[in-house]
Amino acid sequence: MINLQQFTFNAYQENTYLLYDETGECVIIDPGMYESYEQNELVAFIKEKQLKPVLLLNTHCHIDHVFGNKFVFEQWGLKPQCHRGELPVLHAIPGYAPAMGFRYDVSPEPEVFIEEGDVIKFGSSELETILAPGHSPAHLCFYAKSENILIGGDVLFYGSIGRTDLPGGNHEQLLHSIREKLFILPADCKVYPGHGQFTLIGNEKAHNPFF
Repeated sequence: MINLQQFTFNAYQENTYLLYDETGECVIIDPGMYESYEQNELVAFIKEKQLKPVLLLNTHCHIDHVFGNKFVFEQWGLKPQCHRGELPVLHAIPGYAPAMGFRYDVSPEPEVFIEEGDVIKFGSSELETILAPGHSPAHLCFYAKSENILIGGDVLFYGSIGRTDLPGGNHEQLLHSIREKLFILPADCKVYPGHGQFTLIGNEKAHNPFF
């Protein structure tokens, strides 16, 4: 059974997720740690639960979701895994971070790329990969079918959707991704987004003002 721990980090109030099961293996998704106390919070939880980080996943590579990539690599030797289409987004960060007033510890280069339909395994658990572009060029979501939970990144929010005014964003593409990729999931699927509170697929199909 997958357990989920949510942390909220950095100035963007980004949600970082830790998934782990009874084997003790865990996956870190979208590490947003910026300040040292945020790094310490993640490390303390992992030590307290006696977990073994085995994967670092990025739903997409906007700065607020990858602030902690280098820290995770230095702590546990894990390089990020993402879709190859996110590389230009990742590579652009050093060019704009200083202008935004952020210190950016450059992320290690991914060596393993994730494609739609890939099954990601850790411990005795599995995550299905869903490609849902629109907020970013090759945004991924991760679905745990056995628990019926979706790590959705910045695609679908409670009563809202991801912004599409950043480079690589496309409003119509995002709406299509949500309709065709996420709204086909069970109505009681719990969506854990990159910002804000969780929601349910059925709730967004019925009440999201963008649909």
